[in-house]
Amino acid sequence: MARSSAGWVAGLTAAALVTVGFLAYRAQSTVPEDLIGRPGPSATPAASTAKAPRDSRHPTALPANSGTGERVVYSVDDDRVWLVSAGGTVENTFQVTPGSVDPAPGTYTVTSRSKAVTGTDGVPVEHVVRFADVQGVVVGFSAAVDQSTPQDGDTGADTSVKTGGIRESRADGEAMWMFATIGQKVVVIR
Repeated sequence: MARSSAGWVAGLTAAALVTVGFLAYRAQSTVPEDLIGRPGPSATPAASTAKAPRDSRHPTALPANSGTGERVVYSVDDDRVWLVSAGGTVENTFQVTPGSVDPAPGTYTVTSRSKAVTGTDGVPVEHVVRFADVQGVVVGFSAAVDQSTPQDGDTGADTSVKTGGIRESRADGEAMWMFATIGQKVVVIR
C-alpha cells in the first residue's frame, strides 16, 4: 500500500506544479504596472544599423533583412509596424506615431503588457505592449483611448517629458495586443 500512496502523492505534486506554473504564466500579462518592475534592456544588437532594403514599388512591403520567424517588425525611419507569422507572412501592417525616444535597431522581446494605463505623456492608453528600456524610458506600443497622437498638440501633454510610447490606432492596438504576448520577438530596424 505504501508504494501506491507514494505514487499518488508524486503524481498529484507534479500536476499541482504544472497547474501553478501555467496559471503564473497566464497571470503575468495582467499584472498592474505599478506592481512590476520596469523592463530591463533586452535587445540583441543588430548586425548593422543601416536601413533595411525597401521595395520602392511597394512601400508597405515587409523590408528584407528584418528577421525570421514570428515577430513584430518596427521601422523607426518609416514609422511602420508589420506583424509577421511564423511562416513569414505579413498578417498586418500599419503606420504608428513614435514618442520622443526611439529604441536602437536590434532584436527585443515583449517584457510586459497592460490592458489600460496612463501614458508618460498623461494620456490614457490601452493595449500597452512594452519591449525596451532606453536610459530609463520604457518603450512600447499603445493606443490612446481618445485616438490622439503625440503630434496632435491638443493632448495637453508636457512636451518636455521623454516618452517611449509608440502610438497606434485603437484597431491596430487591438491587433498588436492579440499578436504580441509576453516573450514575442520584436525586431527594430531603421
